[in-house]
Amino acid sequence: MAEKKGERYPLHRCIFQGDVKMLSSLLETHDVAEKDKQGNTPLHLAVMLGRKECVQLLLKYDTPIKVKNLAGWSALAEAISYGDRQTISSLVRKLKERTKEDMEDRTPDIVSALHQIGDFYMELKWDFQSWLPLVSRVLPSDICKIHKSGASIRMDTTLVDFNDMRWERGDISFIFNGDQKPNESLTILDNTAKIFQRVSYEETEIDIEDEVDILMSSDIMAAQISTKGVTFSRAQTGWIFREDKTEMVGPFHADFYQINGMVFESRKRREHLSAEDLQKNKAILESLTKGNSQTLTDDDEPPTRRASLNPPPESNITWEEYITAPPGKCPLLGRNLVYKESSKSFKATVAMSLDFPLTVDMLLNVLEVIAPFKHLNKLRQFVLMKLPPGFPVKIDIPILPTVTAKITFQEFAFRNDIDPELFKIPEDYEEDPMR
Repeated sequence: MAEKKGERYPLHRCIFQGDVKMLSSLLETHDVAEKDKQGNTPLHLAVMLGRKECVQLLLKYDTPIKVKNLAGWSALAEAISYGDRQTISSLVRKLKERTKEDMEDRTPDIVSALHQIGDFYMELKWDFQSWLPLVSRVLPSDICKIHKSGASIRMDTTLVDFNDMRWERGDISFIFNGDQKPNESLTILDNTAKIFQRVSYEETEIDIEDEVDILMSSDIMAAQISTKGVTFSRAQTGWIFREDKTEMVGPFHADFYQINGMVFESRKRREHLSAEDLQKNKAILESLTKGNSQTLTDDDEPPTRRASLNPPPESNITWEEYITAPPGKCPLLGRNLVYKESSKSFKATVAMSLDFPLTVDMLLNVLEVIAPFKHLNKLRQFVLMKLPPGFPVKIDIPILPTVTAKITFQEFAFRNDIDPELFKIPEDYEEDPMR
């Protein structure tokens, strides 16, 4: 197949028609990130059509994996729907590699920013709440204690992670020593078991395959806080004589604002799940609402890996039919969608203080280091919004459609007496034998 002069989307056409040889030739001179009228990149199409050779070829180039099409789905989401395990593993592995490279590229800037901030101690309180009474009763709370000295940060927490109504508790410390090599800069301490683990940003094969199993057996989720229509108005207090609400939040004098127009948009797909998967996932959710802790696998049994799904029926759509379809009306190329979307408006408040000694930019630099957590990442996304003047010392943030987090910066003090031993691994701790 020769490329027609002036033809739009030649890479997409090669993939659609399964012409691996021509694709290989064109990749030297064409934009691998180009989107077609449906917002699909070449990788989107290769995944949706099950063109495995094309997927592997595209991954050798700098093809974007996280970018979403007009329907709001990434190539990884489409790969999970198609159900080919090798393709999903390849995409997850490439994402991990890029995360590692990105972290290594950003570390010098983060370290430089940390050196410019005075040493401090800070407490960050998380209260998770839900309008579903049963869920609200069992949701966790936590106080993160953060020490900063030079380019080193230590965060002590009992809430290890919170994601998709699953959470892990523990007594964990994260220690970041910015002056160390990237592969030696982050250490996790398990203070109960007295073991430590160095985070190298390089996942083991077992870690990757575990993640693939979870992806293949869970809903494909896309959730975001829509901030397009967000406005802020001063919160009022008093029954007859209304006045602007101001209160002390810990030691900080704060002005309270209503956040108007915040919408939590959630979309999920499950066409790749079996009836058994759905039953199992429902049982997990029910056990959570009854207050049982959640573990994903039984540690005593080696995991049984998910097999690839049978591919969806071959699409009879021609290239011409695909490329002439109106934007947003993409012909079905994979499985029939099993799709649900919801949006929930949140009445939220934020308390802004001009007394707080840290700026929002400084906070973002600190969060860069300690934001592998989903819930901390949500906080980071929030403070990137155009907030009223001051520092957000108390915030409501939607985490899931049914769950919000109330975050309070209840203590902050610049200190010059931070103990350097805090940033060292205690002598009686042993390296995690499982790593």
